[in-house]
Amino acid sequence: MWTHKAWQGRLLAHPLPAHERLRHYAAWCTAVEGNTTFYATPARQAAASWAEQTDPDFRFVLKLPRVVTHERRLTDVDEALRVFLDAIEPLGPRADALWIQLPGSFAPADVPALAGFLRRLSTSHRYAVEVRHLAFFADPRATRLLEGVLADADAEWIPFDTTAFFGSRPTSDAERDAWVKKPRMPRRSVALTDRPVVRYLGRDDPARTVEGWQPWVDVVAGWLREGRSPTMFVHTPDNADAPVLARRFHDEVRARVPELAPLPEPMPVEPATLF
Repeated sequence: MWTHKAWQGRLLAHPLPAHERLRHYAAWCTAVEGNTTFYATPARQAAASWAEQTDPDFRFVLKLPRVVTHERRLTDVDEALRVFLDAIEPLGPRADALWIQLPGSFAPADVPALAGFLRRLSTSHRYAVEVRHLAFFADPRATRLLEGVLADADAEWIPFDTTAFFGSRPTSDAERDAWVKKPRMPRRSVALTDRPVVRYLGRDDPARTVEGWQPWVDVVAGWLREGRSPTMFVHTPDNADAPVLARRFHDEVRARVPELAPLPEPMPVEPATLF
């Protein structure tokens, strides 16, 4: 997301017209998860507006529509995929990765369907796959099987690290809601490509979120030293301070890798005055 009620007037100026909201978010963070594309393919003019509001090196990680991944499970999806790719074409290089999030029921036995799907995809995009069936993490044979298919397609494996969140019982309404809805996923820190993508879920208490991401600071700094270009998404159940936390994570990594470029300066929340 790039708009959130908890950010309005506190982190981002409010009110903002729709064609300015992403521009203000992009001064906080240089990447965004395109989760809404899972529910509906955007209009091409909307993608054109997103491109106008961001620099060419801004990163969208866009989730493929659910009709492709969940309803049809990667089969008989050529037309739905064509419509989606046409809609996001105005983003150009900003469409950093297309995010193939698979349902928890997508098991190792389904990997051949994924392999066939990846073979049919256009090479004009990067692809990143998120799996939620625990066998891919617990069974070394399933891990190797998936890694092999992804490596053949030069596709990345997106980890969704929820270990910090599920480390202790929830203490807020947002945490209780996430406790029911979010998957219990182990930490995986193996990059398959030069553009790894990580999704991390912390807690509503910023201190606990920071404590939980410490292993990722080391991993991401190591990837940067190897010449990789990772994208890290920081979530909390209420996401009230997510942009602030994302910038703090960047600062912690930059302390270890000083050559990492700084993030842009956020735009003022209030208009400038003479006094």
